[in-house]
Amino acid sequence: MLNNALVRYSPVRLSTNMEVTVSGFICNTCGKPHDELPMCFGPSAPDLWYSMPETERNERGELSSDQCVIDGKHFFVLGRILIPVTDGVGPFAWLAWVSLSERNFLRMCELWERDGRETEPLYCGSLQSNLPYEPSTLGLEVQVQTMPLGERPLILFDHTVHPLSVEQHTGITMAQVQRIVEAVLHG
Repeated sequence: MLNNALVRYSPVRLSTNMEVTVSGFICNTCGKPHDELPMCFGPSAPDLWYSMPETERNERGELSSDQCVIDGKHFFVLGRILIPVTDGVGPFAWLAWVSLSERNFLRMCELWERDGRETEPLYCGSLQSNLPYEPSTLGLEVQVQTMPLGERPLILFDHTVHPLSVEQHTGITMAQVQRIVEAVLHG
């Protein structure tokens, strides 16, 4: 099931000087042409944020475009899951939220604006975004790699049988990207 909070991010910014865009397509779901094939989607907040009543969110948590803290005990960072596209111009990207320990979250915050932060060891975490995969992506164990200034962290999977992990390690085709885009756009 798709999270209603998935939003489109396009083009994908892979680094401060490289973008990936793909020309339009005819949608198999609605039959209409779309101007471009978005290469990046993701939720604007972790799933726990959406599970709280709207009236409590500002009181219980802080949400920015890259970080979230809820109840002073749940710590999240937004990262990128890059999936190679075997017959395309660049990777497809899911933006996803990862839950980190308080210690790792505070360390990441300490280095957020610091040159050389990409030399930091990987952080262990768990995925906190419900991406459109079966079984669910919620709670999948991941590692977070801090990137140079201006780039969101990378989310890395160990080799597992989960379809998202398999895609990250083996890649997908442009036809698969189009199916993902159609599912997200038309739920």
